[in-house]
Amino acid sequence: MSPVLAGVLQLLALIAALALAYRPLGDYMARVYSSEKHYTPEKWIYKAIGADPAAEMRWPAYVRAVLAFSAVSVLFLYALQRAQGVLPGSLGFSAIDPDQAFNTAASFVANTNWQSYAGEQAMGHVVQTGGLAVQNFVSAAVGMAVAAALVRGFARSRTGELGNFWADLVRGVFRILLPISVIGAIVLVACGAIQNFSGIHEVGQFLGGTQQWNGGAVASQEVIKELGTNGGGYFNANSAHPFENPTPFSNLFEIFLILVIPFALTRTFGKMVGSVKQGYAILATMATIWIGFTALMMWTEFAHHGPAFDVSGGAMEGKETRFGIGASAIFSVATTLTSTGAVNSFHSSYTGLGGGIQLLGMQLGEIAPGGVGSGLYGMLIMAIIAVFIAGLMVGRTPEYLGKKIGTREIKFAACYILITPALVLGFTAAAMALDTPAHSMTNTGAHGFSEILYAYTSGANNNGSAFAGLNADTQWFNSTIGIAMLLGRFLPMVFVLALAGSLAGQKPVPATAGTLRTDKPLYAGLLVGTILIITGLTYFPALALGPLAEGLAS
Repeated sequence: MSPVLAGVLQLLALIAALALAYRPLGDYMARVYSSEKHYTPEKWIYKAIGADPAAEMRWPAYVRAVLAFSAVSVLFLYALQRAQGVLPGSLGFSAIDPDQAFNTAASFVANTNWQSYAGEQAMGHVVQTGGLAVQNFVSAAVGMAVAAALVRGFARSRTGELGNFWADLVRGVFRILLPISVIGAIVLVACGAIQNFSGIHEVGQFLGGTQQWNGGAVASQEVIKELGTNGGGYFNANSAHPFENPTPFSNLFEIFLILVIPFALTRTFGKMVGSVKQGYAILATMATIWIGFTALMMWTEFAHHGPAFDVSGGAMEGKETRFGIGASAIFSVATTLTSTGAVNSFHSSYTGLGGGIQLLGMQLGEIAPGGVGSGLYGMLIMAIIAVFIAGLMVGRTPEYLGKKIGTREIKFAACYILITPALVLGFTAAAMALDTPAHSMTNTGAHGFSEILYAYTSGANNNGSAFAGLNADTQWFNSTIGIAMLLGRFLPMVFVLALAGSLAGQKPVPATAGTLRTDKPLYAGLLVGTILIITGLTYFPALALGPLAEGLAS
């Protein structure tokens, strides 16, 4: 079987699996976020934290709860890393340096999982399982809670109430993420992923020396890292490591985990607003972009010419032979079009155009399908922008799902889409202008610029992957990328929740003959065009200096 055909068949199998899970999972999540029932273990948690799950919150209260919970999480994870040297199960590792501890705490709380360290050489069992793995669950649940609040803003009328953050958070963890993770971890262990708490041990003789490996609860952390679109690996090689991703089947299963909740949330959205067709329109937009990017990535990696490429059947540098080009390309697109950041290949080794596709996928806002929760609310923001543009073209007040998109709403949406580009381009410009950050670059020219641009794109968009040719373990990058991750995660959430509150307070507007049908293919096409044009106008100059220049020169 040719490598191209193998890649296409894997893509078709993945689409089929996602289609089978779409309806039952989407309907189940709609029931979870609409339920008024609280299970006994959940009640214990509410009592322990002093929360009333039945108390509705207006958007300012919801924002305060999100920010307070996340701030406490950052402080706890920072303190845990700084105390690692005296903790049991530390495997002999010392405390993490302050700048790196801040970067890591911000990274995992912001659902970014950017890692400026090698996990097997820095983090012990307590930090990995009690700190990082816990944040993999709760940071994902925070994003899903914010998405649920925005959907309620569309579904409700003449009220500013958006639900209860604590109830949304706990339900997201215990009713959605945890059950799927238990099943997924069993599958990964069956595939060969390790799950233990063993210490460091030496294996084999290599060039006169020995190689050391430490064990860990890898399978359980691997499954939530993918399912929650987190991305931080137990090992430095991430999902290219055989302990994390042993076989081609486990690789395809991990891609499925990355995509299944973000895609299924469009069904949840449709059910909660009372129109599954609206959910299908958002799904069609996401799927069009994802399939298009995957096809482009496979083409550019298979078709790259040169003697070495011809012998290997394509651009195999930096890719695992057990996965090949097709599976690596599918994984790469899935992880950069979501906020996952996990890698099963070396992104810096992709072709110039392949690296550009990875960058553009993140710069779209990671909305196709995006992170768990963040992909849905990011796409709904773009849906509002598209409706606004359509209204301008026909001279009609824009409406979406029966809610008028007025000055207040469009300001919130505009602020949302401007935050991330400002962080990415501002920090990239500063890093290129100063002498110290440039010393971390291992490449010069267009590829060196792409390393810097990729780092801040990944951080501010809460992705977490890297070109890896950049030494990011410096005070400058640990601090600035940490700030970019926090601002890129939580400032947009503020505007999303403010928009949700504004929409929830409106009285629904009845549809008329002049109302734009947002459940039709025409609107889905308009939405795709809006996303690509806005991103293109924002990032094209930077992309032209980096991956486009490199791709055209190769």
